[in-house]
Amino acid sequence: MVLNIDSLTASQIASGIAAGDFTATEVAHASLDAIEARDGAVKAFLQVSPELALDAAARIDATRAAGEALPPLAGVPLAIKDNMNLVGTRTTCASRMLENYESVYTATCVERMLQAGCLPMGKANMDEFAFGSSTESSAFHRTNNPWDTERVPGGSSGGSAAAVAAGEVALSLGSDTGGSIRQPASLCGVVGLKPTYGAVSRYGVVAFGSSLDQVGPFGRTVEDVALAMNALVGAGHDPYDCTSQDCPVDFLEHLEDSIEGKRVGIIPSFMEAEGLTPEVKRAVERAAHELEAQGAKLVEVDLPHLDAAIAAYYVIGPAEAFSNLARFDGIRYGYQEEGCANLTDQSSLSRAHGFGAEAKRRQMLGAYLLSSGVYDKYYYAAQKARTLITQDYNRAYEQVDTILMPASPRTAFKFGEISDPTRMYLSDLYTISINICGNGGISVPLGLGADTHLPVSAQLVGPAFKDRQLLTFARALERGIAGGMSVAPDFAGKGGEL
Repeated sequence: MVLNIDSLTASQIASGIAAGDFTATEVAHASLDAIEARDGAVKAFLQVSPELALDAAARIDATRAAGEALPPLAGVPLAIKDNMNLVGTRTTCASRMLENYESVYTATCVERMLQAGCLPMGKANMDEFAFGSSTESSAFHRTNNPWDTERVPGGSSGGSAAAVAAGEVALSLGSDTGGSIRQPASLCGVVGLKPTYGAVSRYGVVAFGSSLDQVGPFGRTVEDVALAMNALVGAGHDPYDCTSQDCPVDFLEHLEDSIEGKRVGIIPSFMEAEGLTPEVKRAVERAAHELEAQGAKLVEVDLPHLDAAIAAYYVIGPAEAFSNLARFDGIRYGYQEEGCANLTDQSSLSRAHGFGAEAKRRQMLGAYLLSSGVYDKYYYAAQKARTLITQDYNRAYEQVDTILMPASPRTAFKFGEISDPTRMYLSDLYTISINICGNGGISVPLGLGADTHLPVSAQLVGPAFKDRQLLTFARALERGIAGGMSVAPDFAGKGGEL
């Protein structure tokens, strides 16, 4: 029987290689064939790395031939968001500023996935420097949603989500600053996890907002995401990242546990928020009923300061972005304007021509918010709001084990449909507060919406460093409603035979 690469989960690929059903090299070629056949329409990748993938596959096959134990994700194709360094690739952050920058070291999160046996298939497209919710701000090209190529895949990790949804890879890595894993996962119909802040090392990841950014995995099933989390956190604290924490947890251990007797929080105001479409609301309500049918108790919780989350985020985020991107001065590395007479012109013109519109917008906003006479009024107030929001969540978790809410207020929208930056920022309405307080959140696909026939999903959020419990709830929801989403039908089975 001929198998297609997109018919196998990450777990099945690793098991099949261990059993000798196929080799890692065959999987690498199948994934490369799928990318060649499908990515012309999806455009999930900025760079494909066949040499790195085939070299990694050859090492896996040699290990198996020697009779040695294989790593848990042996031979699983992986896409890597292009703000994560990997030696042998460019790390461009989808910006002209870093268009030709060659990685000189490998990010810890990427290294750990490779040590777990993953095959690095290439770098995924993104919004420039992770500024966006649609992957339209990439300096090189847009990424198309595999479920409808005239619609956005979400952002900023749109390429990572689309590569999984199109069946080009089984796993991918993204980064989440205000919803940039969970929102594209929702729009593309895949599972996306933002772990608790500090659970996954950020060393080697180009920073947007250092107190908000968190790396996490995409997969087509909750089990695959759990396997990826084992790889990302299994080695413990990263000495190169002072925010990295030890998380000695096996994310598979309680994946199939019952949720009977557990308490699920519902936020009534979120279910009535402006902009939430009826089909998404119905899907989340159906998820609540499913969890209740499995024995969980639904509890209404109040988060009184949640209305301030977007305002606080769009003060803290741009302020940190302005600080982090100040290093791109056109002098040391990155884009350099030619023909400048002095360093002042060199820096100002390089930044003016190297950054795109959204990157400039956020840095200018950040510069203003940190300026004398403005800092106290806005930045200090935003940090106070952050404390209040965190306290609200902590009180809520004294009543419930997890909270259920939408991941995105709507299904994937058409390119150009939202041109107003402020409206675009509202795409992260349901995700931003989790980054503000640093807790974990996961987007779980719930099938297709009744109105648009595009993927809809629910989001589950939980207390800090209770991400394993979060996956247990996500698996219960997956088991009861969706059973895991398939690859987008227009791309299923097209290229990638094993």
